This record gives sequence, C-alpha cells and structure tokens, in this order.
Amino acid sequence: MAERILGKTLATVSLSVALASVTVKSSGCCSIPECRNAFSSCGFHLSSNIMSTSNGAKENSHNKARTSPYPGSKVQRSQVPNEKVGWFVEWQDYNPVEYTAVSVLAGPKWADPQIRNPAGRTGLVGRGLLGRWGPNHAADPIITRWKRDSSGNKITHPISGKNILQFVAIKRKDCGEWAIPGGMVDPGEKISATLKREFGEEALNSLQKSGAEKRELEEQLHKLFSQEHLVIYKGYVDDPRNTDNAWMETEAVNYHDETGEVMDDLTLEAGDDAGKVKWVDISDQLQLYASHSQFIKLVAEKRDAHWSEDSETETECHGL
Repeated sequence: MAERILGKTLATVSLSVALASVTVKSSGCCSIPECRNAFSSCGFHLSSNIMSTSNGAKENSHNKARTSPYPGSKVQRSQVPNEKVGWFVEWQDYNPVEYTAVSVLAGPKWADPQIRNPAGRTGLVGRGLLGRWGPNHAADPIITRWKRDSSGNKITHPISGKNILQFVAIKRKDCGEWAIPGGMVDPGEKISATLKREFGEEALNSLQKSGAEKRELEEQLHKLFSQEHLVIYKGYVDDPRNTDNAWMETEAVNYHDETGEVMDDLTLEAGDDAGKVKWVDISDQLQLYASHSQFIKLVAEKRDAHWSEDSETETECHGL
C-alpha cells in the first residue's frame, strides 16, 4: 500500500542524510518543489547517491538497494537508472513496485502495524492534505452562551419551550462552510493550549493584535478557558480530508458563558483561517463542516437546550 511505499521512502531519505555529503549555502534554494517541501531550510543540499572513496573518486553507493529479486522473494524491482536515484531529481513517471513480505503482514511484534482508517475505506490512499500517517489530532473549542432579549432574559423556543443556546461559528476560507473555530494540535502542545490558541486566532484575530492588545486578550481568554468545561467528544472525525491511511481525530470541548459577561468583553473578529465569525443559534437546521453539527447537537443535549422542533426527536436525544 501507499503508506508502506512512502514509509520506505522516508527511511531511505533518513539513511541518505546520514550518508550524504551535506553542504550549507548562505543563499540560494533547491528549485525542485519536492526539495522545498521536504526540508524547511533550503540551505541544505544533499547528494544522496554518491560517496567518496579513499582516493577521492566518486562511486555510486546505492547499488545493492536496487538489486532484484528482493531477498527471500521473486519480486523484481522497478529499474532505477543511476541518474534518477536522488530524491531531488524530478521523475514524474516513477512507479515503484509495492511489496511487503507475508511474514511482515502477519503482524509480528517487531513490525509496525498496517496504517488503515479505523472507519473503513475512503477510496483514496496516501495522506491527502494531512501531514501525518494515521491520526492527525485537532482541538475544537465550542464557546456557548444563552440567547437573550434586550432586557437580558433568556429566550425560549416557542415550540420546544427550551432555552436557545448560541455558539461562536467561523466561516472557513478554504471551503466556505461554517464551522467550530478549531485547528491542529502543534507538536508537544497540550490540548488546552490548542483550544485557547485556535479560538483566539480564528474568532478574535489574535495574530494581528499589538503586544498590548495580545496581553489584554490573553487575560480575557484566561477567564473563559479556566472555568468549568465539558469534553463533548474525543476520537475519530468524519472529515473530507480523510484517506485510507490518514485521518482526523479531535477533542471537542464546550466552554459555556452562563451569564454572558465574559464574552461581552470580547469582540469577535475573524482571523487566520476564518473569513467570517458570528454567534449562531443552535438547532437541527445547522449545516456545518465535517462532523461539527454532531458536536453541537451533543452540546445542546448536555445543556438541555433547544435543538429540534420535533418533540419526538427531543425525547430520543435525551434517551441516548
């Protein structure tokens, strides 16, 4: 499968780095897109397919790794000419043979497990837009308050008789759909930090604030995110970016401003990946990105708020 092919590719690159002659230049960058994507610093130029002998001559160090058949099998490799060995050489027609030994597929303790989408086939292998094989972790902060009239009284729905809950929604720039203002967890970052950071960046435009404004905003966000909260969902997400080998997992957390006083001090302003931001009434009429409608429904149930005008649906929800 594709993940095993790229897995071997990444292993080869790592080995090549160890063996390569590396030169650092003060200016200039690799002109090949794959080069720029693979390494954040364009000052590193690798020569991965040659080594220097004791007498200074150059020889190819990637011969045994191209021999056929593959050890213990009759599998023939795709032929790779010397001039096409390096990863920085463009070769759009490169179509390597896929092979994993039966003994490895049997799942011994020393072998990595096969990376497959836990929900099933998606019709697409590889990673798509996702950076990691397997789960890609995100965090979704669901900020809510009660809808109130001009006198400050909670507004109830005329049919369900339940109070109407509102949440902060953003309109994504990439697809134009309304969504919860969440995002990816950075390496080493705690979920709690991701929740606060993403809300600040997308719903309050914190990235464009001055130093003084950021400090003031941080104090206000601390009040909101330090209060009691509910973990609404944690796990696999039905997301359009998912593939057979990479998928989204998230932790959706509800921070509720019961009185509305905390959020009254915060001015919503779209930023980063968000094109628009606003308070949205919660109901079953919502059409949101990915699995976000399901998360919002769970919040309504937990807060005993209005969700549907259908009384039978309301009853079923509380029976879950």
